Parts: sequence; structure tokens; C-alpha cells
Amino acid sequence: MDTDHAGPAPTPARPRTPARLEGALAPDLSRWLWLVKWLLIIPHAIVLVFLWIGFLLATIVAFFAILFTERYPRALFDFNLGVMRWTWRVAFYSYNALGTDRYPPFSLREEPGYPAHLDVDYPEHLSRGLVLVKWWLLALPQYLIVVAFTSGFWKGPGLLAALVFIAGVALLFTRRYPLGLFAFAMGLNRWTLRVTAYAALMTDVYPPFRLDQGGAEPAD
Repeated sequence: MDTDHAGPAPTPARPRTPARLEGALAPDLSRWLWLVKWLLIIPHAIVLVFLWIGFLLATIVAFFAILFTERYPRALFDFNLGVMRWTWRVAFYSYNALGTDRYPPFSLREEPGYPAHLDVDYPEHLSRGLVLVKWWLLALPQYLIVVAFTSGFWKGPGLLAALVFIAGVALLFTRRYPLGLFAFAMGLNRWTLRVTAYAALMTDVYPPFRLDQGGAEPAD
């Protein structure tokens, strides 16, 4: 077969990640509301403290269930997924993105009408061997990256907080959210979600070392 005039090989499709995060940037954000969102989210923060305690306990129970049955109990998975969804909606409203001024609902369920979404595919089977090492040994390089994103290795805010603060200042003076900053912040949040799902034993798929920017998940 004559291959002299063959076109370039097609780019292989990017594999679909089991943990996915999205957020739609509102076009009419308030100039000043972000300055007081820390106060407005206090009720959510109080509830989420207890929900994350439950998340930790559920993950410990799931660890032993996976070790003996190779399955993540569905009720525990759905609860942990709900905690992550609730947390992401609050984070998107507040200082992980400032992507909307719509107050987040108090809900563990998926909220189709809210502009922030998070999902993790339920795994039918999980490895007994990986459950022993993935959450501390295999995930260690990812933890170091996420720490740099969220809290930094220095005395001061992490990269994500710095980006969102700059976006807030831009909103205050221009009432415009720089789209490049939003896309970058979403990429950092997306990376953090993938690591969280992996560390919480919800998937055996190792998080990619890849910054997928933008409000929507990349096409498969």
C-alpha cells in the first residue's frame, strides 16, 4: 500500500477520567460580594466539618471492605461522593473559584440547576493490593503537588488562592473575571479532585499529571 501520501496519524483519544469536575462561570458576578463570602459560607463550613468527619470514617470502613471483598460499599461511596459535591459547590461559590454568586444548596445530591458539578464513576471492582499502598505511597507525589496548589510550601497562600484573589481584585475594579485565570483555577481544582478521589479509595485509576484547564471537562 502506498503510504507516501498518507496523512498524519490521528491523535489518540484522551482516556475518560473516572473523577470529573465542572463549573460554569457566571457572566454577571458582583463587584464586591466576594469580599463577604467568607461570612456567608460559615453555615456550610460548620456542616461540612461534621460531614468530612463522616467522610473519613466511611473511608476507613471502605478500606476494610475493599480489602476483603474488592468492592466499595455503594452506600458509603454515595455518601462520600455527596460530601465532595457539597464541598465543591461551596468552593466554587467562594474562594476556590468565585465562579458564581448563587448561594450553594445544603445538599448531598447532585443539583442539576447549580453551575458547579462533580461526579465519580462507581467502581465495580477495586484491587486489594492497591488499597494498601495507593493512598499513602503511590499518591505521595500527587499530595506534594496539591499542597503547592492549595496551601503552598511557604508562609502565605497557595497558588490557587493567589489566582482567585487576583480575579477578585479584577472583579472589584473592572467587574470582569479574567477568563484565563478562571480556566487555570478550574484546572487546579480538577487536579485536586482527581487526587482526592484516588486517595479516598474511590478509584484505582491513577490521577494524570495533567492540568486540564477550563470550566468543562476535556473531550474524550
